[in-house]
Amino acid sequence: MDMPRNAFKAALKEGRRQIGLWVASNSPDNAEMLATCGYDWLLFDLEHTTSSTADAAALMRAVAPYPGSAIVRPAWNDTVDIKRLLDAGAQTLLVPYVQNAEEARAAVRAVRYPPEGVRGVAGFTRASRFGTVPDYAARASEEICLLVQVETATAVENIEEIAAVDGVDGIFVGPADLAASLGHPGAPSHPDMRKATLDAIARIVATGTPAGILTLDEGVLEAAAEAGALFVAVDVDAAILRRGAAARREAWR
Repeated sequence: MDMPRNAFKAALKEGRRQIGLWVASNSPDNAEMLATCGYDWLLFDLEHTTSSTADAAALMRAVAPYPGSAIVRPAWNDTVDIKRLLDAGAQTLLVPYVQNAEEARAAVRAVRYPPEGVRGVAGFTRASRFGTVPDYAARASEEICLLVQVETATAVENIEEIAAVDGVDGIFVGPADLAASLGHPGAPSHPDMRKATLDAIARIVATGTPAGILTLDEGVLEAAAEAGALFVAVDVDAAILRRGAAARREAWR
């Protein structure tokens, strides 16, 4: 059986912008419904939700028949969690809270088999289509895409050294945590934050590394896209649901 192709990784290499949606729900039905909406990628979040590795596997299965790519955010830059998500079939990971080059290298080691990394080898997993992909261990890194998040003042200072780490396929700016780090907790749309966010995007782009972002501030989103952000999350499933439900109630109040 063939190695599953990572369309998202291929698109970033080709410089094609990928529009995504952040998914907090752990419902496979909701995930499959969202997969019919035409987004290039859906991110399943395990950091700020109650979702587990088993949930992530179910979500990836739900969207597998559709063209959009699944991205999973582990709860932390943790070798064991990353190993389990890879074995469950994740091909693109967004690793949170990467502060410097050494932490980026740790993430790279976690997604690669020895001798380049420390990923444990298992023969019969969803990743290898249960042992049917020839030479999976030797070829897995071809289709695995590693994205890292810079979301503190320290991380932003280290953008260039993080981008220089071999195996980092993209850098994502997290405005919410960055706002807190810069003294504006809960205010990612503060004017100082807009400048800091767009400066970070521009510096990532200048290194030749694909840049990404999630923000519900339409102005910042558009400016980030104009600055060259390649993987852009334009909304969050929970926010869409709440806005729609509240608007419908207001219409009938």
